[in-house]
Amino acid sequence: MNNLINPNWEKHGYIQVYTGDGKGKTTASLGLAMRALGRDWKVLVIMFTKGGNDYGELTSFRNLSPKIAKNLTIVQAGLDRIVYASNKNNDDAKAIQEGWDLAKKAIQNDEYNLIILDEANIAIDLGLIDVDEMAEALKNKPKEMEIVLTGRNAHPKIVEIAHLVSKIEPVKHYWDTGVVARKGIEY
Repeated sequence: MNNLINPNWEKHGYIQVYTGDGKGKTTASLGLAMRALGRDWKVLVIMFTKGGNDYGELTSFRNLSPKIAKNLTIVQAGLDRIVYASNKNNDDAKAIQEGWDLAKKAIQNDEYNLIILDEANIAIDLGLIDVDEMAEALKNKPKEMEIVLTGRNAHPKIVEIAHLVSKIEPVKHYWDTGVVARKGIEY
């Protein structure tokens, strides 16, 4: 037997990061959420910088069967707009901090099998979540908990801690020809 293989690999939780300028980081994490829910895992999704109800994935998740839905918690920790360095304000900071406080509590209390921190990389990049505080929480997560961070500009400290980092890079995108975000595809 290879000594590098952990016989308890399926009971160990890892830290995953989906980053880069390409499309599909949130989509990948939500696909993972669906897979985990299908295995009866308890899943928490915190959507940093995202508020409002005009997201197709929220409609889908709200209409899951009661058996599956009982294991899913979604928290929107953002206002109903896109946050950039040029427009962030105290309301953004407050909403994101409330979401981060909830995430820290869920990690410390070992309440979920999978926690998705959607756009956490953006919140860190904008200075709305302290990178050292995030790094500390990730380092001290329960051994069996899986945590996923999405968003562009993953901080080097987060990349260093992570066990899996996928950098999604655009090769070609229809947005470059003037196509705007489409319902059912981008949101």
